[in-house]
Amino acid sequence: MARIDFHVHVTPPEISAQVHRYAEQEPYFALLSASPSNKFATAPEVIQELDRTGFDQAVIFGFSFRDMGLCRVVNDYVIAHVQEYPQRLIGYMALVPNHRDMEQELDRCHRAGLRGIGELFPAGQGFRIEEPADTRRFAGACLERGLPVLVHTNEPVGHYYPGKTHTTLPQLDRFVENNPELTIIFAHWGGGLLFYEAMPEQRKKYRHVYYDTAASVFLYDPGIYRVACALGLQEKILFGSDFPLLSPVRYLKSMEDSGLSEAHKSLLLGGNAEHLLSHVYMLDHR
Repeated sequence: MARIDFHVHVTPPEISAQVHRYAEQEPYFALLSASPSNKFATAPEVIQELDRTGFDQAVIFGFSFRDMGLCRVVNDYVIAHVQEYPQRLIGYMALVPNHRDMEQELDRCHRAGLRGIGELFPAGQGFRIEEPADTRRFAGACLERGLPVLVHTNEPVGHYYPGKTHTTLPQLDRFVENNPELTIIFAHWGGGLLFYEAMPEQRKKYRHVYYDTAASVFLYDPGIYRVACALGLQEKILFGSDFPLLSPVRYLKSMEDSGLSEAHKSLLLGGNAEHLLSHVYMLDHR
Protein backbone atom coordinates (compact mmCIF):
# COMPACT_ATOMS: atom_id res chain seq x y z
CA MET A 1 0.00 0.00 0.00
CA ALA A 2 1.28 3.45 -0.93
CA ARG A 3 1.91 6.09 1.71
CA ILE A 4 0.17 9.30 0.63
CA ASP A 5 0.45 12.78 2.11
CA PHE A 6 -2.86 14.44 1.25
CA HIS A 7 -2.06 18.01 2.33
CA VAL A 8 1.06 19.57 0.82
CA HIS A 9 1.60 23.20 -0.21
CA VAL A 10 3.76 24.30 -3.13
CA THR A 11 4.67 27.84 -4.13
CA PRO A 12 6.08 29.00 -7.47
CA PRO A 13 9.54 30.53 -6.93
CA GLU A 14 8.44 33.79 -8.55
CA ILE A 15 5.88 34.24 -5.75
CA SER A 16 8.08 33.18 -2.83
CA ALA A 17 10.82 35.50 -4.12
CA GLN A 18 8.45 38.50 -4.01
CA VAL A 19 6.33 37.81 -0.96
CA HIS A 20 5.94 41.47 0.00
CA ARG A 21 4.59 42.36 -3.43
CA TYR A 22 1.81 39.77 -3.23
CA ALA A 23 1.17 40.36 0.46
CA GLU A 24 0.26 43.98 -0.27
CA GLN A 25 -2.77 42.87 -2.29
CA GLU A 26 -3.66 39.66 -0.42
CA PRO A 27 -4.30 40.19 3.34
CA TYR A 28 -4.63 36.51 4.23
CA PHE A 29 -1.47 35.61 2.34
CA ALA A 30 0.24 38.47 4.16
CA LEU A 31 -0.92 37.13 7.53
CA LEU A 32 0.36 33.61 6.90
CA SER A 33 3.59 34.57 5.16
CA ALA A 34 4.54 36.90 8.03
CA SER A 35 4.37 34.06 10.56
CA PRO A 36 7.80 32.95 11.85
CA SER A 37 6.79 29.34 11.26
CA ASN A 38 5.81 29.91 7.62
CA LYS A 39 7.86 28.16 4.94
CA PHE A 40 7.64 27.82 1.17
CA ALA A 41 8.40 24.72 -0.89
CA THR A 42 8.80 24.01 -4.57
CA ALA A 43 7.53 20.83 -6.20
CA PRO A 44 11.07 19.35 -6.50
CA GLU A 45 11.51 19.95 -2.77
CA VAL A 46 8.31 17.99 -2.15
CA ILE A 47 9.76 15.09 -4.13
CA GLN A 48 12.91 15.25 -1.99
CA GLU A 49 10.80 15.19 1.18
CA LEU A 50 8.78 12.21 -0.06
CA ASP A 51 12.00 10.32 -0.74
CA ARG A 52 13.51 11.32 2.61
CA THR A 53 10.48 10.27 4.65
CA GLY A 54 9.45 7.14 2.77
CA PHE A 55 6.19 8.50 1.34
CA ASP A 56 5.16 7.54 -2.16
CA GLN A 57 2.84 10.34 -3.26
CA ALA A 58 1.59 13.78 -2.27
CA VAL A 59 -1.52 15.77 -3.07
CA ILE A 60 -0.17 19.25 -3.82
CA PHE A 61 -1.82 22.63 -4.24
CA GLY A 62 -0.88 26.27 -4.50
CA PHE A 63 -2.17 29.07 -2.30
CA SER A 64 -5.84 29.91 -2.79
CA PHE A 65 -5.72 33.66 -3.34
CA ARG A 66 -8.63 36.09 -3.51
CA ASP A 67 -7.39 37.09 -6.96
CA MET A 68 -8.36 34.53 -9.61
CA GLY A 69 -5.40 35.63 -11.74
CA LEU A 70 -3.02 34.54 -8.98
CA CYS A 71 -4.95 31.28 -8.63
CA ARG A 72 -4.25 30.66 -12.32
CA VAL A 73 -0.53 31.27 -11.73
CA VAL A 74 -0.29 28.69 -8.95
CA ASN A 75 -2.49 26.26 -10.89
CA ASP A 76 -0.15 26.48 -13.87
CA TYR A 77 2.72 25.62 -11.55
CA VAL A 78 0.89 22.61 -10.10
CA ILE A 79 -0.14 21.39 -13.56
CA ALA A 80 3.42 21.58 -14.87
CA HIS A 81 4.88 19.58 -12.00
CA VAL A 82 2.12 16.98 -11.83
CA GLN A 83 2.89 16.32 -15.48
CA GLU A 84 6.60 16.19 -14.68
CA TYR A 85 6.15 13.76 -11.76
CA PRO A 86 2.94 11.87 -12.62
CA GLN A 87 3.72 8.91 -10.36
CA ARG A 88 4.52 11.03 -7.32
CA LEU A 89 2.33 14.16 -7.38
CA ILE A 90 -1.46 14.53 -7.52
CA GLY A 91 -2.69 18.05 -8.16
CA TYR A 92 -5.53 20.06 -6.65
CA MET A 93 -6.50 23.50 -7.96
CA ALA A 94 -6.95 26.89 -6.34
CA LEU A 95 -10.24 28.62 -7.15
CA VAL A 96 -12.36 31.51 -5.92
CA PRO A 97 -15.76 29.82 -5.54
CA ASN A 98 -17.88 32.93 -6.12
CA HIS A 99 -15.82 34.35 -9.01
CA ARG A 100 -17.51 34.76 -12.39
CA ASP A 101 -14.70 32.78 -14.12
CA MET A 102 -14.69 29.94 -11.57
CA GLU A 103 -16.12 27.29 -13.87
CA GLN A 104 -13.85 28.20 -16.76
CA GLU A 105 -10.75 27.82 -14.58
CA LEU A 106 -12.11 24.62 -13.01
CA ASP A 107 -12.53 23.03 -16.44
CA ARG A 108 -9.13 24.21 -17.64
CA CYS A 109 -7.42 22.61 -14.64
CA HIS A 110 -9.56 19.49 -14.79
CA ARG A 111 -8.65 18.93 -18.44
CA ALA A 112 -5.00 19.33 -17.48
CA GLY A 113 -5.30 16.51 -14.96
CA LEU A 114 -5.96 18.17 -11.61
CA ARG A 115 -8.24 16.06 -9.47
CA GLY A 116 -9.76 18.25 -6.79
CA ILE A 117 -10.10 21.75 -5.40
CA GLY A 118 -8.36 23.26 -2.41
CA GLU A 119 -7.20 24.15 0.06
CA LEU A 120 -9.96 26.78 0.13
CA PHE A 121 -9.88 29.59 2.72
CA PRO A 122 -13.44 30.92 3.20
CA ALA A 123 -12.42 33.86 5.40
CA GLY A 124 -9.19 34.54 3.54
CA GLN A 125 -10.81 34.47 0.11
CA GLY A 126 -13.87 36.46 1.09
CA PHE A 127 -16.66 34.00 0.35
CA ARG A 128 -19.38 32.78 2.69
CA ILE A 129 -19.14 29.01 2.70
CA GLU A 130 -22.55 28.65 4.35
CA GLU A 131 -24.38 30.79 1.78
CA PRO A 132 -25.71 29.12 -1.39
CA ALA A 133 -25.44 32.47 -3.16
CA ASP A 134 -21.65 32.17 -2.86
CA THR A 135 -21.18 28.42 -3.27
CA ARG A 136 -24.13 26.83 -5.13
CA ARG A 137 -22.67 27.21 -8.62
CA PHE A 138 -19.22 26.13 -7.44
CA ALA A 139 -20.45 23.08 -5.51
CA GLY A 140 -22.68 22.05 -8.40
CA ALA A 141 -19.76 22.22 -10.84
CA CYS A 142 -17.59 20.10 -8.54
CA LEU A 143 -20.32 17.53 -7.98
CA GLU A 144 -21.08 17.28 -11.69
CA ARG A 145 -17.42 16.54 -12.42
CA GLY A 146 -16.86 14.29 -9.41
CA LEU A 147 -14.20 16.54 -7.88
CA PRO A 148 -13.61 16.63 -4.09
CA VAL A 149 -13.26 19.94 -2.26
CA LEU A 150 -10.64 20.48 0.47
CA VAL A 151 -11.53 23.27 2.93
CA HIS A 152 -9.42 24.93 5.60
CA THR A 153 -11.02 24.70 9.03
CA ASN A 154 -9.99 25.59 12.55
CA GLU A 155 -11.18 24.76 16.04
CA PRO A 156 -13.36 27.42 17.74
CA VAL A 157 -11.47 27.22 21.05
CA GLY A 158 -7.84 27.00 22.13
CA HIS A 159 -4.79 29.11 21.32
CA TYR A 160 -4.56 31.61 18.51
CA TYR A 161 -2.24 31.09 15.53
CA PRO A 162 -1.91 32.86 12.16
CA GLY A 163 -4.67 31.55 9.91
CA LYS A 164 -7.15 30.88 12.71
CA THR A 165 -10.31 32.55 11.46
CA HIS A 166 -13.89 33.10 12.52
CA THR A 167 -15.30 30.50 10.12
CA THR A 168 -17.40 28.48 12.55
CA LEU A 169 -18.45 24.85 12.78
CA PRO A 170 -22.13 25.74 12.11
CA GLN A 171 -21.03 27.41 8.86
CA LEU A 172 -19.20 24.26 7.78
CA ASP A 173 -22.17 22.13 8.80
CA ARG A 174 -24.43 24.32 6.66
CA PHE A 175 -22.12 23.83 3.66
CA VAL A 176 -22.46 20.05 4.04
CA GLU A 177 -26.22 20.36 4.49
CA ASN A 178 -26.50 22.46 1.34
CA ASN A 179 -24.40 19.97 -0.66
CA PRO A 180 -25.15 16.50 0.74
CA GLU A 181 -23.66 14.54 -2.17
CA LEU A 182 -20.47 16.57 -2.57
CA THR A 183 -17.24 14.94 -1.39
CA ILE A 184 -15.70 17.35 1.11
CA ILE A 185 -12.38 17.09 2.95
CA PHE A 186 -12.19 19.27 6.04
CA ALA A 187 -8.56 20.02 6.86
CA HIS A 188 -7.10 20.03 10.38
CA TRP A 189 -9.53 17.42 11.74
CA GLY A 190 -12.44 19.62 10.65
CA GLY A 191 -11.76 21.99 13.52
CA GLY A 192 -13.28 19.32 15.78
CA LEU A 193 -16.34 18.85 13.62
CA LEU A 194 -15.61 15.13 13.43
CA PHE A 195 -16.56 14.68 17.10
CA TYR A 196 -20.17 15.42 16.21
CA GLU A 197 -20.26 12.30 14.07
CA ALA A 198 -21.06 10.56 17.36
CA MET A 199 -24.57 11.94 16.72
CA PRO A 200 -26.45 9.57 14.38
CA GLU A 201 -28.07 12.38 12.37
CA GLN A 202 -24.68 14.02 11.81
CA ARG A 203 -23.06 10.72 10.82
CA LYS A 204 -25.71 10.33 8.13
CA LYS A 205 -25.33 13.93 6.95
CA TYR A 206 -21.53 13.63 6.79
CA ARG A 207 -21.46 10.42 4.78
CA HIS A 208 -19.34 12.08 2.06
CA VAL A 209 -17.11 14.04 4.45
CA TYR A 210 -13.44 13.24 5.14
CA TYR A 211 -10.98 14.84 7.56
CA ASP A 212 -7.24 15.33 7.27
CA THR A 213 -4.63 15.41 10.00
CA ALA A 214 -2.74 18.56 8.89
CA ALA A 215 -1.06 20.45 11.76
CA SER A 216 -2.25 17.80 14.23
CA VAL A 217 0.98 17.86 16.25
CA PHE A 218 0.42 21.57 16.93
CA LEU A 219 -3.20 21.11 17.94
CA TYR A 220 -4.04 17.75 19.50
CA ASP A 221 -2.80 15.10 21.87
CA PRO A 222 -1.82 11.82 20.13
CA GLY A 223 -5.05 10.34 21.48
CA ILE A 224 -6.95 12.12 18.69
CA TYR A 225 -6.16 9.21 16.36
CA ARG A 226 -7.54 6.64 18.76
CA VAL A 227 -10.64 8.78 19.43
CA ALA A 228 -11.36 9.09 15.71
CA CYS A 229 -11.19 5.34 15.29
CA ALA A 230 -13.33 4.76 18.39
CA LEU A 231 -15.99 6.91 16.70
CA GLY A 232 -15.85 4.56 13.71
CA LEU A 233 -14.17 7.14 11.46
CA GLN A 234 -11.09 5.11 10.62
CA GLU A 235 -12.04 5.07 6.91
CA LYS A 236 -12.59 8.85 6.78
CA ILE A 237 -9.23 10.16 8.01
CA LEU A 238 -6.59 11.20 5.47
CA PHE A 239 -2.98 11.70 6.46
CA GLY A 240 -1.92 15.29 5.76
CA SER A 241 1.30 16.90 6.96
CA ASP A 242 0.82 20.55 5.94
CA PHE A 243 4.34 20.40 4.48
CA PRO A 244 6.46 22.53 4.39
CA LEU A 245 5.06 23.76 7.72
CA LEU A 246 5.70 20.28 9.13
CA SER A 247 7.45 17.17 7.88
CA PRO A 248 5.48 13.92 7.64
CA VAL A 249 7.89 12.31 10.10
CA ARG A 250 6.67 14.67 12.84
CA TYR A 251 3.37 12.77 12.82
CA LEU A 252 4.64 9.21 12.91
CA LYS A 253 5.68 9.28 16.57
CA SER A 254 2.27 10.70 17.55
CA MET A 255 0.59 7.89 15.67
CA GLU A 256 2.79 5.36 17.43
CA ASP A 257 2.07 6.96 20.82
CA SER A 258 -1.67 6.92 20.12
CA GLY A 259 -1.83 3.13 20.31
CA LEU A 260 -3.42 2.75 16.86
CA SER A 261 -3.56 -0.74 15.44
CA GLU A 262 -1.44 -1.48 12.38
CA ALA A 263 -4.62 -1.89 10.32
CA HIS A 264 -5.86 1.56 11.29
CA LYS A 265 -2.45 3.14 10.67
CA SER A 266 -2.44 1.58 7.23
CA LEU A 267 -5.80 3.18 6.44
CA LEU A 268 -4.74 6.61 7.70
CA LEU A 269 -1.35 6.62 5.98
CA GLY A 270 -2.63 5.71 2.55
CA GLY A 271 -5.49 3.26 2.32
CA ASN A 272 -8.21 5.88 2.68
CA ALA A 273 -6.46 8.22 0.26
CA GLU A 274 -6.10 5.45 -2.32
CA HIS A 275 -9.81 4.73 -2.07
CA LEU A 276 -10.78 8.37 -2.49
CA LEU A 277 -8.34 8.98 -5.34
CA SER A 278 -9.39 5.86 -7.24
CA HIS A 279 -13.03 6.92 -6.98
CA VAL A 280 -12.24 10.34 -8.39
CA TYR A 281 -10.14 8.80 -11.16
CA MET A 282 -13.04 6.64 -12.33
CA LEU A 283 -15.36 9.61 -12.35
CA ASP A 284 -12.84 11.64 -14.35
CA HIS A 285 -12.55 8.93 -16.99
CA ARG A 286 -16.03 7.49 -17.22
